Amino acid sequence: MTTIIIEDEKPAARLLQRKLEKLNIKVGVLLHSVEEAIAWFSNNEHPDLIFLDIQLSDGLSFEIFEKVSIKSAVIFTTAYDKYALRAFKLNSVDYLLKPIDEDDLEVSVTKFKARLPKLETVQLDFEQIKKMLSNPFEKNYKKRFSVKIGQHLKVISADEIECFFSENKGTYLHTFDNRNYLIETTLELLEQELDPKDFYRVSRKFIVPLKAIKEIVVYSNSRLKVILPSYKDEEVIVSREKVSDFKSWIG
Repeated sequence: MTTIIIEDEKPAARLLQRKLEKLNIKVGVLLHSVEEAIAWFSNNEHPDLIFLDIQLSDGLSFEIFEKVSIKSAVIFTTAYDKYALRAFKLNSVDYLLKPIDEDDLEVSVTKFKARLPKLETVQLDFEQIKKMLSNPFEKNYKKRFSVKIGQHLKVISADEIECFFSENKGTYLHTFDNRNYLIETTLELLEQELDPKDFYRVSRKFIVPLKAIKEIVVYSNSRLKVILPSYKDEEVIVSREKVSDFKSWIG
C-alpha cells in the first residue's frame, strides 16, 4: 500500500509519518503546498491513500483536485470544528481532528484497509465541502486566553494581544505592554479559534491583529514587513505567497 502525506507544517507531517510507521504504514512522500502537490501528482503514479491537510501555505488543498484527477482515497487531517466536518461524512471521506490521536489514526487506517479492494477514483463534491467550511453556524471566536505564571493563572483579553509567535517549539502571545507568555496551543489551532476579521497569520511564525499594525514596509523578494508597537525580538515578515491575501485583509 502506497501512502503520502500533504501537510502544511513539516514537523506535523513528520510526526504523522512516525505515527503511521508504528502501524506499519510506510509513507513514501511528504508534500507541503498546493503547487508542490500538483507538480508531484502530474508526474508520478498516484498512491493508494493520501493524508490531506485542508489549509496549506499557498491555498486550500481542494485546489489540487481542481487541477489533477486524483485516483486515491483521502483521509483529511484538519483543525476545523466538528460541525463543518459533516461535509466529509456526506462525501464518504474519513477525517482526523488535529492534534491527531494515535487511536483515532489506527481506526481510520483500519477503515481504509477494509474498503481497499473496492476503492475507485475519488469523487468528492468540493464545492459542497468548501461551503460547509465557510461555517454557516454562528461561531464564537476566542476572546481571552489563560496563561500560567508560576502557581497562578492570568487571563489575557484578545484586545491586549499584539501578536502570537512560535519559538523553539513553543507558542507565545505578546501583549501591548511588551510581555511574552507561553500558551498551550499551536498557531494552526489559533488560526481556527481567532476571528479572521481581526487576526491574520502572516507567516509560519506569526499571527498579528489588525489593530496592532503600526506600519507596513516593502521588504525584499516581494514581501512585506509589519512593524508592531513593542515586539522587536524578530522581524515580522509577510511571506511572499500571502502578500496578496494580506493586502485584501487589511483593506
